Amino acid sequence: MTSSPEWSQVRQIGSADELKTFAARLAPALRPGDLLVLAGDLGAGKTTFTQGLGLGLGVVDRIISPTFVLVRQHSSTGRGPGLIHVDAYRLESAAAVDDLDLEATMPGNVTVVEWGTDRVEHLSGSRLHIDIARPRGTGGTGPAGPADAAEPVTEFSDDGEDEVRSITLAGFGERWRGGPPALPLD
Repeated sequence: MTSSPEWSQVRQIGSADELKTFAARLAPALRPGDLLVLAGDLGAGKTTFTQGLGLGLGVVDRIISPTFVLVRQHSSTGRGPGLIHVDAYRLESAAAVDDLDLEATMPGNVTVVEWGTDRVEHLSGSRLHIDIARPRGTGGTGPAGPADAAEPVTEFSDDGEDEVRSITLAGFGERWRGGPPALPLD
């Protein structure tokens, strides 16, 4: 297991729609067997990112959070890889992940694991780690008083404005040794 990334880069994304577009543009750089580990606070956009990735991969079915079923498989509509979407939030260990038997589906798909940090790294010697950070409170008091004023901001209007996210991509292992994927310009 590789503990240090080959590279990392940070991008600023201005809205949920831009997050989907970014993920859709990343999709052509991915290939069957790739493992993506998504991290971020509740409401940061992990499922939104995966929806964009699904659009870019051309998979069938609407992508929704697999929180209660743990794993959703989305077949490709073309010649590209399908998408395995996993929510590891309720899984307490790497052993619990092993019970999902992801190794059987990984070779023909791109596997995306939300909340996968410290749970799925053993599945592949290479992975793309994506950390999505939304703004935190800026002082004052939060709903529960002064102590939670710096909690993640999780309530935004649906108009798509001012929802800036910081996306950190880090490539681990041989697959990503050549540097970050080239993405089309915005």
